[in-house]
Amino acid sequence: MFSITVRDHVMVAHSFRGEVFGPAQQLHGATFLVDATFRRQELDADNIVVDMGLATQELGAVLSDLNYRNLDDHPDFAGINTSTEFLAKVIADRLADRVHAGAFGEGARGLAAVAVTLHESHVAWAGYERSL
Repeated sequence: MFSITVRDHVMVAHSFRGEVFGPAQQLHGATFLVDATFRRQELDADNIVVDMGLATQELGAVLSDLNYRNLDDHPDFAGINTSTEFLAKVIADRLADRVHAGAFGEGARGLAAVAVTLHESHVAWAGYERSL
């Protein structure tokens, strides 16, 4: 399986409900380093997985809806604990939607999967991978 990874970051504010979250139940900020990995079995006609420039651009577009936002006030997340794992899935699903809509170009139709990893720090991260 071939893969490429592009990276960006996103800054959000949010709070959680539930004793398991301890002090994170209070409104707090988080800056996530975001890695998006695209996978495919065979390289396309240009011998690439997907155009890295387009992948970087599309990741930035997906993150722009979340960046500098209080996720508690975001209409898509009303009443939801926006955990790192949950946000990784949201970003992966939104990237998948853009792949299917053609935003990554025709060569991207051969992509097999996208994986998103959100790094909370240098010692903790979470991710989600889905088929395309």
